[in-house]
Amino acid sequence: MKPLIDTYGRVHDNLRISVTDRCNIRCFYCMPEDGVKFQPREEILTFEEIERFVRVAVTLGVRKLRLTGGEPLLRKGLAKLIRKLGAIEGIEDLALTTNGVLLADQAQELYDAGLRRLNIHLDTLDRERFKQITRRDDFCKVMNGIEAALRIGYPVIKINAVAVKNLVEADIVPLARFGRERGIEIRYIEFMPLDAQGIWDHDKVLLADDMIALLRREIGPLREIPDRDPRAPATEYEFADGQGRVGFIASVSKPFCLNCNRIRLTAEGKFRYCLFAIEETDIRGLLRNGAPSPETDQAIADAIRGSVKDKWIGHQINAAKFVPPPRPMYSIGG
Repeated sequence: MKPLIDTYGRVHDNLRISVTDRCNIRCFYCMPEDGVKFQPREEILTFEEIERFVRVAVTLGVRKLRLTGGEPLLRKGLAKLIRKLGAIEGIEDLALTTNGVLLADQAQELYDAGLRRLNIHLDTLDRERFKQITRRDDFCKVMNGIEAALRIGYPVIKINAVAVKNLVEADIVPLARFGRERGIEIRYIEFMPLDAQGIWDHDKVLLADDMIALLRREIGPLREIPDRDPRAPATEYEFADGQGRVGFIASVSKPFCLNCNRIRLTAEGKFRYCLFAIEETDIRGLLRNGAPSPETDQAIADAIRGSVKDKWIGHQINAAKFVPPPRPMYSIGG
């Protein structure tokens, strides 16, 4: 089949799959502290349904997978799914994004199932600020998870840190030093309008350029890594002394929509061509419409291709007409 190409010539080979919308922390920029409504369990895709969807997506050129949530480690038996997906011919890269709270107990099982790439969400190395951001006192659990992954020998470990202005400035340099000492790339993510409470504002975005300037001033020269994948969301730098890398996902100040290669499947089976998409395509209904067959698989492939064909040019965060998605981040999938 032809690859997944939209009307702007973008090829889509990177699929992000949310396995649950549930989470065990309550980051203020993602979820309200109380009263969160999750999808009924019977509406969440089974592992078999996810595997079937991926097998169809591979025939359309998908080569990279990332499992997300909510918090994916809350999904019982996740290692079983990783083993299933990793065995699909055509999949070249399989990664997991986690908040790390449950990682210490599961890191070995996930590694044994074939997982080699981890992105761990951690905004701060300060326990009190961690409690302020997440509304939970789980900082030590996250640190134990990171240490477990390092001890096991995951070849790729990255830390994702959301940069909220007037909150985390004091964390930018310590996180970079933490990563330099352990061979972990820190990825700073500009605060995006994906919260559940409408608190986002341009004035709350800590800009990538300001963080780069801070790191250069406090640690040392940075040089942009040449020949990086132009479709990757992060602009990556290495310290001039050769010790450590940092990345910046500047979705607000420097949108990278024209290079986007990502598509998404929510936990309950909605297909999205963009993190900020307003429209969705129902895949669960197709997956559950009778027994698997070439005809139903073709219907799924047609739905994927049709959605990608209709993909917009970009989210337009910086335009007056920007409309945030009707779902918060935990419900979409990170």
